[in-house]
Amino acid sequence: MNLYAIRAIYVFEMSRTFRTLLQSIVSPVISTSLYFIVFGAAIGSRITEIDGIPYGAFIIPGLLMLTMLTESISNASFGIYMPKYSGTIYEVLSAPVSGLEIVIGYVGAAASKSIILGVIILITARAFVDYEIAHPFWMLSFLVLTALTFSLFGFILGVWADSFERLQLVPMLIVLPLTFLGGSFYSITMLPPFWQTVTLFNPVVYLISGFRWAFYGSGDVGLGISLGMTFGFLALCIAALVYIFKTGYRLKV
Repeated sequence: MNLYAIRAIYVFEMSRTFRTLLQSIVSPVISTSLYFIVFGAAIGSRITEIDGIPYGAFIIPGLLMLTMLTESISNASFGIYMPKYSGTIYEVLSAPVSGLEIVIGYVGAAASKSIILGVIILITARAFVDYEIAHPFWMLSFLVLTALTFSLFGFILGVWADSFERLQLVPMLIVLPLTFLGGSFYSITMLPPFWQTVTLFNPVVYLISGFRWAFYGSGDVGLGISLGMTFGFLALCIAALVYIFKTGYRLKV
């Protein structure tokens, strides 16, 4: 494995983050803090508890997942789309670097940015609400797994997109609504039975539920189901990437 190539791609992508620190780190943290103020303080004063958890603490896993999903997809998709847009992707493809090494470099950098951002948001949340993490190992596992999975998904979107409009299409019109409707700010048990059943078709429900279980020991679905759905989506992303590099789909054309 060409570790020098992986390191070069990874360092380049990470350095881009620090060159755009306000956009990459500060802006998402401020946006999430506003959610804490609006939902935690304003709405939290009317909704005291959900499943025995103070509302301000209850929304932390959902808000963290909301930010991580959007940022993982955005970082990874933009990271591979810009070389395609500028034409520099051909330099990477003609170098002695395999598809696996390219993916590790780009996706590893995008996932690292999301993990750093997630940790910063967790620290920032302390300024707004007290919370406890019942299962730190599982919390970190879900944090890393979510960042990795949706960075892979973002990489696929970046390869698929042929314009900046398409680059934003899936995150804004599909992923963001699914996250809001996936139990970020409420428990799906609060819904009527019919809508509970409909909500279970939303894959984001399983991510948020598993993450919330890691925090508070309770979730809308079981931990095993949450992990199974997450690993299933990860496997689909890996299969799609194998196809992309095997056929050169929208990379070599």
